[in-house]
Amino acid sequence: MLQLEKLIRTVPDFPKPGIGFKDITPLLADPAGLALAVELLANPFRGKRVELVIGAESRGFIFGTAVAQALSCGFVPVRKPRKLPAAKLSFTYDLEYGTDTLEIHKDAIRTNQRCLIVDDLLATGGTLKACCHLVRQLGGEIIGVAALIELAFLNGKASVPCEVHSVLRFTQE
Repeated sequence: MLQLEKLIRTVPDFPKPGIGFKDITPLLADPAGLALAVELLANPFRGKRVELVIGAESRGFIFGTAVAQALSCGFVPVRKPRKLPAAKLSFTYDLEYGTDTLEIHKDAIRTNQRCLIVDDLLATGGTLKACCHLVRQLGGEIIGVAALIELAFLNGKASVPCEVHSVLRFTQE
């Protein structure tokens, strides 16, 4: 875990003053670090018959597709507004510094399909809670949520309505 932590850069005052942004780009550029991160995200869900990995735009796409490949299952993108071409569902939610909306294609998930939600960061839990809402609205069964980084001091895990697995936990900013 220390190997991965060393590859996470904290950028002060981004995107606004007082926020310590956890930048994963050094980890993404490191082949061994990236491979280890994907394995640590996927491993708790091996053998759980995951059929789809759900990833939120945009960094959830990076880890979500890699985890889907590692688990030999499909991937469904959850996008920001006006990015998906077919019929879709929307959900608006709170972020640690504002609000946002996510959308998913209405035909992306079959009833009772086993889904794992993957993202790079769990902060206040808004994005992951929105993904859980959209998956459930389409009838999917959520096996769990996997996040590379959890900012535990924000207690976002409490607002996510399912089991959360975090690879790295930061207990202070």
